[in-house]
Amino acid sequence: MTESCFAVSIENNIAHIVLNRPKAFNAMPRPFWNELPKIVNDINDNAKARVIVISSTGKHFTAGMDISVFTDGESITAQGGDQHTRAEAFRQFVLTLQGSFNCLDTARMPVIAAIQGGCIGAGVDMTSACDIRYATADAFFQVAEINIGMTADVGTFPRLCKLIPEGWVRELAYSGRRLPAQRAKEIGLVNDVFATHEDMLAHVMDLAREIATKAPVAVAGSKRMINHARDHSIADGLDYIATWQAGMFSPPHMMEAFAAKAQKREPIFPDLAPIRKEM
Repeated sequence: MTESCFAVSIENNIAHIVLNRPKAFNAMPRPFWNELPKIVNDINDNAKARVIVISSTGKHFTAGMDISVFTDGESITAQGGDQHTRAEAFRQFVLTLQGSFNCLDTARMPVIAAIQGGCIGAGVDMTSACDIRYATADAFFQVAEINIGMTADVGTFPRLCKLIPEGWVRELAYSGRRLPAQRAKEIGLVNDVFATHEDMLAHVMDLAREIATKAPVAVAGSKRMINHARDHSIADGLDYIATWQAGMFSPPHMMEAFAAKAQKREPIFPDLAPIRKEM
């Protein structure tokens, strides 16, 4: 299927979401913020894949939020009410934008980002919500909001502070400087750097295929536990994983893994079940 901002394909249990506006440097206009969660939630809720890969086209991964988000139609500066009601409405607007990337963090399956060229502004918000990041040698990350007189607000700081040392977050946030791919690897923001876009995508898809062969419930549980550990104390994390295992421990999946290894074949696991949202 094709959306106005994305090209989406699903094959061999891997969903590939491609930012598809290279002439606009994949800037994020208003439709982007509705399309991305729609696509991701459809894959997640209907268990259409076991892994999600996000890549892009053209010179830059994304130039960040398109100015049209602020200027088209009922913009965030729309008149109506008094100062306080407008402030409350603006807060809800920001929460809506944040929700467009939260779906990546809460999806049951891992999300892998393949980043080339500039990953700017809201691009940092988006990729920091992914599970794993890879980059090309020419890639760079930029918390560019400070350069237009605003604070990054769609997810960069809460997530970036969990991914890289706080001093680096502060330098990027206060200065608006670019973080080159190699330095991003050195401080742990990306797992590896590749010479070309093709090399990066080949590696990412190979990893995605490997993950897709694992037991989906175990992968989903691992993501859930890692996210919970990130957001809670060690004691809370240990307690939560014990509770999870009490309900999700799967001897049949383990037996299939053992049998497949003994028989030197790929294991066959059931997909995640679709999520019922209507009664």
